[in-house]
Amino acid sequence: MRNSASDPIAPEPPSLPSPWASPERIALMEDARAFARDVVLPIADRLDREKGEMPRELIEQMAEKGWFGLTIPAEHGGMGLGVFEYCLVSEELARAWLSVGSILARGQGLGTQTLDEERRKTLLAKSAKGEWIGSISLSEPDAGSDLAGVSTRAVRDGDHWVLTGKKRWAGFAKGADFIEVLARTRDPEEGEPRSAGLEPFLVVKEPGRFPAGVAGTVIDKIGYHGFLTFELELDGVRVPESDRLTGLYGDEGAGADAGGFAAVQRGLNIARVHTAARAVGVARAAVEDCQLYLQEREQFGRPIGEFQALRFALADMAAEVNQARAFWRQAAHLLDQGEAAESESAMVKLLATEMAVKVTNQAMQLHGGNGYTTERRVERYWRDARLTTIFEGTSEIQRRIISDRMLGKA
Repeated sequence: MRNSASDPIAPEPPSLPSPWASPERIALMEDARAFARDVVLPIADRLDREKGEMPRELIEQMAEKGWFGLTIPAEHGGMGLGVFEYCLVSEELARAWLSVGSILARGQGLGTQTLDEERRKTLLAKSAKGEWIGSISLSEPDAGSDLAGVSTRAVRDGDHWVLTGKKRWAGFAKGADFIEVLARTRDPEEGEPRSAGLEPFLVVKEPGRFPAGVAGTVIDKIGYHGFLTFELELDGVRVPESDRLTGLYGDEGAGADAGGFAAVQRGLNIARVHTAARAVGVARAAVEDCQLYLQEREQFGRPIGEFQALRFALADMAAEVNQARAFWRQAAHLLDQGEAAESESAMVKLLATEMAVKVTNQAMQLHGGNGYTTERRVERYWRDARLTTIFEGTSEIQRRIISDRMLGKA
């Protein structure tokens, strides 16, 4: 029998211990946990097996809570909180459905760094209200982990730029209000880094359709359902100069230390910690479902939770989840203190996502044959956890970042 939507999300919910606890954080966590249990989980149970998209009403409910503006300053209508609170809410939502924990990243001021300061303020206010939700289009068929290899071109034409090329892994691209596209404005000159000339551009669109010059093909994923992911073909897409997103970071064509490419890289550190928190949410779901299953499933005349081997396996799973949670909280705290935390972000992304794969795989084993069906949620956790080791930089890329910081680049 499939887990029912009324199952408790956490038989013993994880606490928010000192030094991270505050009344405000505890209230935020509890609100997100209740929303995940009562609203998100029933939707996930119904739509994930159909590869369905999350309802717009669900996104609107999240917007009403202000969660798309968690990290946007209060002066622009946001909640004025930090990376810690952003990841705190995301872990709770990902516990119910990974994609819902992910959609928050499509707010938080994404796509607002325009050249026009007044327009930026307007877009920040819309982002905080969940009315400016975007899609990020960085990767290409031949440029994934190596973002400096992006070949999509942006050619200046008067007051516009004309974008041409192919992009891949653009999640939520059709449902979004805009697509942020990384494109090359010029080739690097001798002595410059390969990233020189890369700039992000804002392709504004109507939700539910692609703009002129953009065609999208759905990528059929094995998991991470809730929104569609696309391969995009850009054919002469015209973007006004005012929608070149480099005004806050440097001049046109600036190198990796000053330009739009550097801004993208800085944002990836936050994204890696966010991914770690989401992975913890998915792994925690597997632990909590196993905690219930080991008590309800009987074999040889008693609950299987009485068998020491299974009890010890569950104990190891819970310990690893809590270890990863403590690490993402530390890394998020460092980011909120203004630290670059590049190594810590890579480390926690590596460890938390690999942990999620291990824990969800063990959860499948503890469920036995029942785990290998769509009657139980554990197969969803297993499919979703596998992706976390790949997106926002593969585990191999994280190891390279960590070792480069320790030993210098080879």
